[in-house]
Amino acid sequence: MSLLRSLRPPRGFSMPAFLTYLAVIILVALVPQVTRKPLILHMWIMVFLAISQGAAWNVIGGYTGQYSVGHAAYFGIGAYTTMMLLELHQIAPWYGIGLAIINAVLLAAVIGSITFRLRGPYFVLASIAVAEIMRLAALHFKDFTRGAEGILLNGIPPLETPFFTINFVGKQPFFYASLALAVIVISVNWFVQHTKLGYYFQAIREDQDAAHSLGINLTLHKNLALGISAAFTAWAGGLFALYVRFIDPTIVLGIDVSVQMVLICIIGGIGTILGPVVGSIVLVLLSETLRNPKWLVQAGLAASDSTTIAFIEARLSNAHVLFYGVLVVVVILFAPDGLLGLLRNAMARLKRRGAPPDAAPAPKAAS
Repeated sequence: MSLLRSLRPPRGFSMPAFLTYLAVIILVALVPQVTRKPLILHMWIMVFLAISQGAAWNVIGGYTGQYSVGHAAYFGIGAYTTMMLLELHQIAPWYGIGLAIINAVLLAAVIGSITFRLRGPYFVLASIAVAEIMRLAALHFKDFTRGAEGILLNGIPPLETPFFTINFVGKQPFFYASLALAVIVISVNWFVQHTKLGYYFQAIREDQDAAHSLGINLTLHKNLALGISAAFTAWAGGLFALYVRFIDPTIVLGIDVSVQMVLICIIGGIGTILGPVVGSIVLVLLSETLRNPKWLVQAGLAASDSTTIAFIEARLSNAHVLFYGVLVVVVILFAPDGLLGLLRNAMARLKRRGAPPDAAPAPKAAS
């Protein structure tokens, strides 16, 4: 029972934390009303999509301790299902993303049912193999996926509701769609961390044998975690495909897609609610600044004739992967709990320094 006691989640609902979370969402939602500059909104959209992917991976990798390095399979399923149904069969993407989620959950159930009955690194190897098989299949079956040529989207039909119509023209609709997805996935992480289901996930992560001896069905709960993670990863893949309007096997099924999800959690703080948020902000800012530093000019952070921007464009435009590696090494060496853990430790030290010193013991009276 000591394992379950050590993992017991906080009881009750924290109203101040909820109000802070709600206030942050409202402030972020006002960004398109403050600026309509395309590069600024693009940065926000990429951050929201990265948060969605990292937080989705966090459910299986962070809370359950099952490290998948093949989540590109679910991301690619989301992208290809949505794009193929829309471009080749004229099925609206709202239904396409729903079918993509179902496909991803079915694939996760097949993989998990086979590999979670084994111990050791079988799940990791199986996840890598499945993602690579899907990438090669997408390249080979050209009549079905158009192979390396990829799928180019010509247009997105408007979403008509009884109250309003949304035309997916420009970046603002994607800003709110990706923000909504990020909020939902972060809320799912909160649910996982504070409920009985997540309590079981964390018990499996800490000690599988002890969790099993206490009556937790390991295979069932691992599959549940993988299904939840795959569903939201596929959702992010479908939304990403609609936003960029072009996909091919390298873009959505490459190993770098899977690695980025893992890096987001490692750098930010694995197994925490805010870790994927911190990791996504750092990675997206780093990669987008190296690829297109002109967004700094639009954000008012640099002058258009800045020598720094000229240097980045000339020397560092393809160096984002190198910086990823350096950042991961630094985080592992100096912040094993991620940047979020580093921040918490720094705040704790500041708090201790600000606390009044303990009262000196009174001198003993002479006998």
